[in-house]
Amino acid sequence: MAPSSEAGLAPGDLWSKIQQQTHHALDRGALQPIDTRYEFVEQGGMRFLVRILANLTRKEKADLVQQKQQQAGQPVNPFLPYDPDLFVANLSATHLCLLNKYNVVDHHILIVTRAFEDQDTWLTLADFEALAIAMADIDGLAFYNGGRLAGASQRHKHLQLVPPPLCPDRSPLPLATIITALGDIADVDGPVRSPMLPFHHAILPLIDLPLTEPGASGKMLLAAYQSLLTHLGVDWQQSPETFPYNLLVTRRWMVAVARQQDRYQSIPVNSLGFAGSLLVKNLEQLELLKSLGPMTVLEQVARREGG
Repeated sequence: MAPSSEAGLAPGDLWSKIQQQTHHALDRGALQPIDTRYEFVEQGGMRFLVRILANLTRKEKADLVQQKQQQAGQPVNPFLPYDPDLFVANLSATHLCLLNKYNVVDHHILIVTRAFEDQDTWLTLADFEALAIAMADIDGLAFYNGGRLAGASQRHKHLQLVPPPLCPDRSPLPLATIITALGDIADVDGPVRSPMLPFHHAILPLIDLPLTEPGASGKMLLAAYQSLLTHLGVDWQQSPETFPYNLLVTRRWMVAVARQQDRYQSIPVNSLGFAGSLLVKNLEQLELLKSLGPMTVLEQVARREGG
């Protein structure tokens, strides 16, 4: 049997707990999924999944309350204390797992630091060890919005993980098809870029990730992360606020994208946008996205190559 995590989670336990807590949180009204419909929009050789929100009223009301509290100088942190109905499991001495209250994808989880750490800080070995524990159970897409300009909506540090399928029709993750088109990059020495992505990014394969060993996996993930950001031009002596970025991670690869703004016109973009999944509020935004082109939107919010 594979070793358990430091928190005592045996293989399969986390996924089981996520499913059980989802039922509980739905019954209690703590989990409030956002209904969407979707369509695909193609540009630049990438087939983008675009979700159109059916009803954002509840989340908009919650966001408005948060904004008013912040304007009044009141601290706002939904993760400290967290809603116990959204609690899934302790992952490690430093991290716990929560359900994403306003989820679009089923079983979307948050990997949150127990004590407050700012989202505008570099990821650490402890962050990646906690992520590795979750990834051992869930072969999904993990991501991190590194700062407000990268789409972060909460200051308390948290990674996110969505299980497959990200696309409701069970088609491959759009970004994965771009990486597959690169051919065999396993033997490439260092980060590479795709000629199909017209913005400042870097891709690194993850070879033989030891998922049954969170400590070893965490070290490999941390090394890959530091390699990618160094390749993109990070000055590690500077504040992380000077380098907003998105990070996307699967069991097979890691991708980093350098950012310069959180939205283009009215269309917000976080890490999932670079995975090939965008979210619009209404039909007007959908038409705007179609007229601009989703790849063009990504190009506008990311840093330019050499920038």
